[in-house]
Amino acid sequence: MKFGINTFLFTSPFTNRSTRLFSKFKAWGFDGVEIAVENPADIDPVFVKAQLDRHGLICTSVCACFPPSRDLRGSLAQQRATIVYMQRLVDIAEVLGTRIVMGPLYSATGRAEAVPAAEYKRQWQTVRAHLKTICAYAEAHDKLICLEPLNRFETDFLNTVAQGLQMIREVKSPALKLLLDTFHMNIEEKNPADAIRRAGKHVGHFHASASDRGTPGNDHVDWHGVAQALRDIEYTGAVVIESFTQDVKVIARAAAIWRKIEPNRDDIARNGLKFLKPIFK
Repeated sequence: MKFGINTFLFTSPFTNRSTRLFSKFKAWGFDGVEIAVENPADIDPVFVKAQLDRHGLICTSVCACFPPSRDLRGSLAQQRATIVYMQRLVDIAEVLGTRIVMGPLYSATGRAEAVPAAEYKRQWQTVRAHLKTICAYAEAHDKLICLEPLNRFETDFLNTVAQGLQMIREVKSPALKLLLDTFHMNIEEKNPADAIRRAGKHVGHFHASASDRGTPGNDHVDWHGVAQALRDIEYTGAVVIESFTQDVKVIARAAAIWRKIEPNRDDIARNGLKFLKPIFK
């Protein structure tokens, strides 16, 4: 099993200059990097891939980002912008050498509103149609689109594994999988390990996130139960630490990080990896 680190812990946006972080990630023992691409114009994928190779790292995945301007259930302009953006990320993933493009791509992050059932159904149908388009493009490039359920405070649209599986059944594309995140499952699932088992072969990617967004292991997630569930479904993908701090202001606001959760972000990565490796190996 490979272990990765999401770049949002250290920088936003990720640019060519951000590749200077790679030597540190490698020294700490990470196998790869989950690269958050907020704006495709921010990076030269060929240069980034060369830097990954130079440091003996892989790109575990391309992390998609959804500000208000990107929303598959928003205005027509927002919908079109999201489709174009996702197709561009598939192209970037091709250069970076990963099969996975992941994120909560159904909606702008933070859009949480109570809508009537009829309106929710209409939004669902709109998102489903667009996911078919995006997944068709991904299929043609041998890529996976990993859909991330978020907790109720970050979206009202798709919160649980059950909802994610329903979308997968309706889209009917082998390119559509789930990204499961222990932080969100800690809030939304009755039993995260059981939810992983229900998702089974549809789990395409995995985030190891502490229950308070701090250091994995310095929290109350049942990590041994989660690791066993991943073994039970024969998951062989990467386990990526996704944590946030106040150091990256844009992400701190988006993820509601209002206080200092851990002494420093380097320790989140180092100590988190040290804790996770023997449990998940």
